[in-house]
Formats: sequence, C-alpha cells, structure tokens
Amino acid sequence: MFHVICIAIIIILLLRVHSLDMSRGTWENLSQVTAKGSEHDSRERHPRPKCLEGIRVTLLNYIYGLLNKKEKNQIMWLHGTAGVGKSAVAFTVAERMKSLKLTGQTRIETRLAGTFFFSRKHTKRRTTGYFFAMLTYQLASNFPSVRTHVNRAILENPALLDPDKSVRDQMEGLFLRQLRKLQVRLRECGSPPLAFVVDAFDECTSESLDEDKSESELAELLSLLAQALHDPELPVTHILVTSRSEGLIREAMHDAEQRCAPAGG
Repeated sequence: MFHVICIAIIIILLLRVHSLDMSRGTWENLSQVTAKGSEHDSRERHPRPKCLEGIRVTLLNYIYGLLNKKEKNQIMWLHGTAGVGKSAVAFTVAERMKSLKLTGQTRIETRLAGTFFFSRKHTKRRTTGYFFAMLTYQLASNFPSVRTHVNRAILENPALLDPDKSVRDQMEGLFLRQLRKLQVRLRECGSPPLAFVVDAFDECTSESLDEDKSESELAELLSLLAQALHDPELPVTHILVTSRSEGLIREAMHDAEQRCAPAGG
C-alpha cells in the first residue's frame, strides 16, 4: 500500500513538473515571436519623443477624459501630418496610463494593458502579423492571472503564433479570449477602463510591401478592432490610435463611426 501511494505521489509530481515545463515553453515561444521594440518604452525607440511639462496640456487632458469614460468601449483616433508630435502624445499617454493602478489593492496591474508602436524601419513592427501576439504578451504580463489562459490557448493551437496566421484568428484565439477573462473581476471591483495605445498606424505595411495589400491589412485590422470593442463580454476598454491623416484610415474610422481627435490642438 505504501509503495502504491508513493508511486501515485511521484506520478502526480511528475505531471505537475511536466505541466510547468509546457507552460514555460509556450510562454517562451510567445516571447520569441513578439515585437519587443514595439512597446512604448522599448530601448529600440531611443530617444523616445514625449511631451514636455506644460506642452499639449489641453489635448492630453481631453484624451485622459475620454480614457476615463466607463459608458462604452471606444477607439480614439489622433491624426495629423508628419512631425506634429503624435508619437510624443502617444508615449506620454502610455506613460500616464502605466502610472495608474487599476485599484488601490493591486501592485502590478495598471490601466495600460498594452502598446504597439509601428515602424517601417523594423520588420516585426511594420506588419500586422505580430500585433496581437505583442498585445497578448503585455496583457498577460500586466495581469498574471491571464497567463495560464494564454499558455492554454497556445498549447491548443500553436499556429496562433505564426505571423502568417489570419489576423482575425489571432485576435480571437490569442487576444480576446484572454481579455474576456478579466471582465467579471474588473467590473466587480469597479476598476477604471483599460487602455491600449497604437502609434504610427499608417506605417503598417504588408510583408511584400505591396501598397494595395498594405491598405487592405490596415483596413482589416481597424475593422476587427472596432468590431471587437462591441463585444459585451469585454471589460471597458479604450484604444488610442495615432496616424497621419491618410484617406484610407479616415474612411475606415468614419465607417466605424469612431471618435476622432485632431492632433493640431
């Protein structure tokens, strides 16, 4: 009887170790495919443009006010010509949201759920293929309780990490499933809305650098984000998107009836 019990305990321990190893493996796989340089505070983005104290106060306060609204999820579009300071505003907003804890009891969880700063100069930062993997990685880092669900999703479908995988499938399988897990807890504790910041959206291109395909990918991603925010199972979530005032993006935003804020103010 003693030997049977010992064997059973050993098997249980081995299973637990195996489970931990698999979890570490899936997390490492996710980490390897993420575009780390796309985070707002990445070393790759040095020197980081930011709004100096006393600059753009009216615009920043307007954006913060929108990010505090709990009535519904929304995308906010900050647009303008090159060089007007959109990236500086995006970085400043991201830093502000990162400094705000969701509740007084949380040590790690902040209102900044994720950022993605596109760049034509960097392979992983110029396509949609790494977009949701990166946001998922940051979401799980900010909310450790989500990490188990992320690992499970990757174990069930490793192809979700393939940058050539359908963006819709990545959004649903990697990102939205995990975001939904937070709804009940965040709403019960009355936490303020989550915030995502996406900068230089117009610098998103296709792998082939084909202009028509790039425009198609941009429109698809915007459409998917707008659709996702209508999901009643999500916690209150806002997305700040910055880009140049290009016709395609303007049309996509208009079609989705999203809120637009000009960058020139």
